[in-house]
Amino acid sequence: MGDGGRAVRDEDAFDVTAMDTWLRQHTELPPGEPTVKQFSGGASNLTYLLQYPGHDLILRRPPAGTKAKSAHDMGREYRIQAALKPVFPYVPTMVAHCTDDAVLGSEFYVMERVAGTIPRSSALGVDLTPEQTGQLCRTLIDRLVDLHEVDPAAAGLADLGRGEGYVGRQVSGWSDRYRKAKTWNVPSYEKVMAWLAANQPADVRTCVIHNDFRLDNVVLAPDDPQRVAGILDWELATLGDPLMDLGGALAYWVQADDDWAFRRFRLQPSAEPGMLTRAEIVAYYTERSGLKPENWAFYEVFGLFRLAVIAQQIYYRYHHKQTRNPRFKNFWLPVNMLERRCRRIIRQA
Repeated sequence: MGDGGRAVRDEDAFDVTAMDTWLRQHTELPPGEPTVKQFSGGASNLTYLLQYPGHDLILRRPPAGTKAKSAHDMGREYRIQAALKPVFPYVPTMVAHCTDDAVLGSEFYVMERVAGTIPRSSALGVDLTPEQTGQLCRTLIDRLVDLHEVDPAAAGLADLGRGEGYVGRQVSGWSDRYRKAKTWNVPSYEKVMAWLAANQPADVRTCVIHNDFRLDNVVLAPDDPQRVAGILDWELATLGDPLMDLGGALAYWVQADDDWAFRRFRLQPSAEPGMLTRAEIVAYYTERSGLKPENWAFYEVFGLFRLAVIAQQIYYRYHHKQTRNPRFKNFWLPVNMLERRCRRIIRQA
């Protein structure tokens, strides 16, 4: 991973000695306990940098006090990456998976750190010309196409999803989640959900999808910033429709000519000079993959709606004082903005 993290918050601390003792039973390590730093950002699983002399590792575990293992399934996340690594080299190398809650208080896993730069919201973090940035953008899409061409059965992941009907399950599932998380200060989204239900296409194909493919989940190689060294955060990976994966990725893709409201909530450096537009990315992906969506507006609207549900679920926790993290105080604002954007795309479809 890229940057070095920060000091561990008290509520997220764990017993380093117990972790180190357990880890040494599963891999060779330099003498001494590691320096531990926590990576900032994210609203789900916790990520830590373990710095041994000359050897950096990454530890992932659920938030403290988590009861629902299905929502933070460390074993599933570990298994997916371990299975994909031989056929998709951009996955980090897995080291060990711990199912004994007595070690840290929760299940966790450890993997090798991928060295390089992770693009953040303000800038790419590397010095590229606009032409090089455009090529990097195409390289990112190449890696997504490569992932979608992985044979799930050959990778041992044939049981990862539920088969055909992925699009329909996603529309109904995310609609149910929104209704359960709705608060008084956000739109009903009923017209958007009805349009999605009425316009959903059949699955174009079933393949391995990342489900959170974003610039800040990519590591750029330290010796060549136009090369992807690693792809992170496989928590949501499953078997599903590749065009739904692309639509979900582009929901985060704010470009330079977007309206001020959408640009205000930009979370990644997708508006840098040279970056492809969403339309150019769709055209490049379909050319590379051979998949031709009959109605791209559906995938675009669904991606935005799914992003709104994610934001609203987080805000719901803040609204009901289940978390006091001030970062989540205004998450209802993008939920409103995304609804207007969905309805505008629907009118133009």
